[in-house]
Amino acid sequence: MEINKRTILWIVFAVSLVILWNNWMVTNGRQSMFSPTPPAKVAQAPANTTSTTGVPAAGALPGALPGAAAPGTVPGQPAAPVRAERITVTTDVVKAEIDTAGGVIRRLELLKYPDHFDKKKNQVLFDISGNNTYLGQTGLIGSTAAGVLPNHNTPFVARPGLRTLDGGNTVQVVLDAEQGGVKLTKTLTFKRNDYVIDVRHDVTNLTAAPVQPSLYLQLQHDGNAPPGDSWFTPSFTGPTLWTPGEKYQKLTFENIEKGKAEHATKANGGWVAISQHFFVSAFIPAENAAREIFTKKLATNLYAIGTVQPLGLVAPGATVSNSARLYSGPQDEKRLETITPGLELVKDYGMFAIIAKPLFWIIDQIHQLLGNWGWTIIAFTILIKLAFFPLSAAGYRSMAKMRVVTPKMQAIRERYKADPVKMQQATMELYKSEKINPLGGCLPILVQMPVFLALYYVLQASVEMRGAPWIGWIQDLTQPDPWFILPVLYAASMYITAKLNPQPADPMQAKMMLFMPLAFSVMFIFFPSGLVLYWVVNNLVSIAQQYVITKRYEVKK
Repeated sequence: MEINKRTILWIVFAVSLVILWNNWMVTNGRQSMFSPTPPAKVAQAPANTTSTTGVPAAGALPGALPGAAAPGTVPGQPAAPVRAERITVTTDVVKAEIDTAGGVIRRLELLKYPDHFDKKKNQVLFDISGNNTYLGQTGLIGSTAAGVLPNHNTPFVARPGLRTLDGGNTVQVVLDAEQGGVKLTKTLTFKRNDYVIDVRHDVTNLTAAPVQPSLYLQLQHDGNAPPGDSWFTPSFTGPTLWTPGEKYQKLTFENIEKGKAEHATKANGGWVAISQHFFVSAFIPAENAAREIFTKKLATNLYAIGTVQPLGLVAPGATVSNSARLYSGPQDEKRLETITPGLELVKDYGMFAIIAKPLFWIIDQIHQLLGNWGWTIIAFTILIKLAFFPLSAAGYRSMAKMRVVTPKMQAIRERYKADPVKMQQATMELYKSEKINPLGGCLPILVQMPVFLALYYVLQASVEMRGAPWIGWIQDLTQPDPWFILPVLYAASMYITAKLNPQPADPMQAKMMLFMPLAFSVMFIFFPSGLVLYWVVNNLVSIAQQYVITKRYEVKK
């Protein structure tokens, strides 16, 4: 039996070392041992050339959209280089770079959110760099006798205009393209203090025959794991969507790769998005208009989600217009709720959403009073501990009883150490005579676990706390403690808690109980400091409650 206990101890120690080493590698920008190496990505088109992937061909069905090429090229082959202009639009919250080759937002910076790793840089969403691709693309499906209609490979021409707010509230970029006898005008409208970009498409038929185009809105993203993501603190990056019928759906690049991504394919409302930790980009088509929804593998390690919306029959010389929106910004729950139904669900609380959402509402109310997210976490933790005090007190009283009878239990073990059956019978008799429930200390913890887990998701998912300081050395509650003070405090509080609990009679079990605080504190080195702060305060309040109840019980005895 001793060998088994020692083996368990060494297994726990070994696992802790592996996790420590893995997180050190991830923190230093190396590949996690627990995630596969991403497949090599196809080379991106160089600057001033058009993209070659992802445009639906005429008559193609959603979910099986082959690539369409720029005019004069063979579908699926690289498009010929075109002279492109890069237009930079700056508002108070975003800086966008628009490429006239396709009329695509090639890069989008969030000016109020610093980069996770380099605080001197801004958080970037849309971008093409190295093995990473993240773009939003729009265009037309269809063709005439003169060729295919304008798409995101087509050269556009930008009309002159302001590129910054300059005291105003909006900035518009108007792009024109003519292809296949059809003129497409894209109008992108950026607004003050708004991450929503209005995207209008005006389609004019310049031919002598009617045309029947469809408009596609497409987000494409590589399948690479997010930087800094690890097995122990994972985050989700992938396609999401919401429809009035099917509601919120969350997909994975892996299932798209395998052709197993099941989702709604037709709707009259809703949105499609690429979600990631703290941020989201979502195309929101016009409401009450039929559209088809597709997901697609575009190339090696490159995937897309989008919609196709018929624009109806356009007579010669006529113009049809379509208005959509592109949200690209933080997963700010209050902001997302005002944009379109269901968009706030991208703030992923996991399976505990029904508990996590009201918890965040309470936390937000406390924050409005205190104005500091660190003190908010502390105040909320104390309130939670007070709310669950009756349950906790029952557990502490049970453990106090166990502490009082520990000498008797040790005497029983010594007396019947050669007869395990009699030892078990004598122990149960002792529990019965002392009115002790051996599981009494576990039940209150089990009841509280759903709340604790929901709170974990709240703290892990809330962009409101990203970059939020507490005091002194804690300048970002979503980042690990740079000086390891909170993990050390956690280990100390766990050690005190272990001393307050009944001590196991088996020396090896006692050693394991003392080792666990060290193992957890090592893992907490890589946890967001806001989460560790919660557990430190939780343990300190538990120690105070348990000490008072234990002393009261011992005095009565």
